[in-house]
Amino acid sequence: MLNVKLEELPMPTSDRSIDRLIGWFVESFCFVRRKGDATADYGSASPIHRMLRDHFFAHPTTSWDAQSLSDELAMTPAALNHHLARLSQSGLLSYTNEGKGWRTYILRGGGLSQALELCFAQYRLILEQKMDLLQAEWSREGIALGYELSEESSLPLNMSIIDYRSSQEGASNLTQWMADFGLLGDRPGNEILAESVSEQLFQLLLRTGTPISLDDAHEQFGGQKARLGRILERFRACGLVERIPRTDRLATALWSAMVTQHQRRGEDWLLKKGGFMRLIPEKNHASLLQPLSKGALTIELVQEAMQNIDASDQMLLLNLLGGRLPLGYRLIGTTLEDSKVNMTARLDRLLRRIRRVGTMIEEVMTTGDA
Repeated sequence: MLNVKLEELPMPTSDRSIDRLIGWFVESFCFVRRKGDATADYGSASPIHRMLRDHFFAHPTTSWDAQSLSDELAMTPAALNHHLARLSQSGLLSYTNEGKGWRTYILRGGGLSQALELCFAQYRLILEQKMDLLQAEWSREGIALGYELSEESSLPLNMSIIDYRSSQEGASNLTQWMADFGLLGDRPGNEILAESVSEQLFQLLLRTGTPISLDDAHEQFGGQKARLGRILERFRACGLVERIPRTDRLATALWSAMVTQHQRRGEDWLLKKGGFMRLIPEKNHASLLQPLSKGALTIELVQEAMQNIDASDQMLLLNLLGGRLPLGYRLIGTTLEDSKVNMTARLDRLLRRIRRVGTMIEEVMTTGDA
């Protein structure tokens, strides 16, 4: 069964040594769990690194079994079977028993480029099929905010692609889907159970049009904010969720900043350094400053005063006042089809990097410049 995890990494630097390239390749497919900072040898001592470098990539048309590999790598066949299983589950290797008792493995298509193209076709097809399964759960209406600000920087893509399988014991169809996509992390634990916090939070995103802040999630589900934040960040890393400024709460943020700065620095500071004279028409000053002096300023009064001021100027005013706009999480795309297109584009970008590095590995292997 196809079962692979992919992580988006920056392209390798000018160091084009074979160990550097294969180390990047191994990390992109998450074949080994990284611990701490990158090592100077790029993980070249790991069994899976040596198998790829010295055997499958160096001799792409040769088949290998665990017995022959164990002799050369000084490991037991049982230990190697785990790594061979990971490689075959990713789709890079195919295998056959050939009636000899030992399962033999070979690079698919007889070359790295061919193997990658076969894998990529499967990855895209499974991704599309998996996204289609979400149709029954998707009830979110694509409600755009009055003033939209795109996400400043998305997280590197970190997703799993697993072929269709039945739900595990205690899991719902949705939590199994989430686990297969990587939304529950490497070790889901109790989060794969039906009605887990992760499922409830994802269901909320599936039916809510406006972004959900961390405070909103905490108010609805309770628990620790840090845990809810980690769950939402996992959703972001899988490419399904974005985190954007809550511009629908711009008036509330401005009201809070005005009240705070008036109490701390007074009216004169608001007019000069706080941006009132620069960004707010003079005729609106009194409608804000008089209620402020009496402690009676409301969010409605701020909205009325800001009615004819451009949203970008309101954001600048909030910045000058030292205020902060809360961030909210929402599913990417107004429809499931939009979300699928975005996911496919993100996956294609990651696969292009892997394809490029695969070509570089073949070039180094061919020229012998390792």
